[in-house]
Amino acid sequence: MTPVTDREAWRPEAILGGLVVLRRHRNENLRAFQSWYSDPEVARLTRYQPGPLSAEEIQRFFYDRIMGSDFLAMAIHVRESNRLIGTCAFSQLDGDNGSTLFHITIGERDAWGHGYGSEATELMVAHAFTRLTLHRVALTVFEFNVRAIRTYEKCGFAVEGRARGAIFRDGRFWDEIHMSILASEWEARQKEP
Repeated sequence: MTPVTDREAWRPEAILGGLVVLRRHRNENLRAFQSWYSDPEVARLTRYQPGPLSAEEIQRFFYDRIMGSDFLAMAIHVRESNRLIGTCAFSQLDGDNGSTLFHITIGERDAWGHGYGSEATELMVAHAFTRLTLHRVALTVFEFNVRAIRTYEKCGFAVEGRARGAIFRDGRFWDEIHMSILASEWEARQKEP
């Protein structure tokens, strides 16, 4: 399989799931990002720095990365209501080696624990291995983010290593866990009853 390297070819308008719909971000989504990334708990789970992003940092992140051409960033909407609840993305697309790095944030706290993040992850992984014909999807997660780790394991990601003591949170050092899923592993999971 040859990975898709044309950046426009890997940017669908929408990816449909049962619970969520992933759509390309629009400029008006900046307001949601400002709310999510100024929330101390979202920042604790997603950032190395010990606090929320400033309004200027959020705006720069949104326009440089989320709306930029180097990320495949998708807005996560609840399918039933069309409510915007989060974002997920691929970065560091390496067409030569068939790999990418996955990121996800469910920014609306009342949407946590309803399976939206799991389904968004599964949809993005399926997109990586079918449409983009990649070989590997990787991610990093902080050791204390147990809910996210469970989600990734449920979606087939395996721990492949850790950066020991990489982040200081809650009065102690925690590991950053490196996880990945390979196309062959994902394909085998699709054949399971």
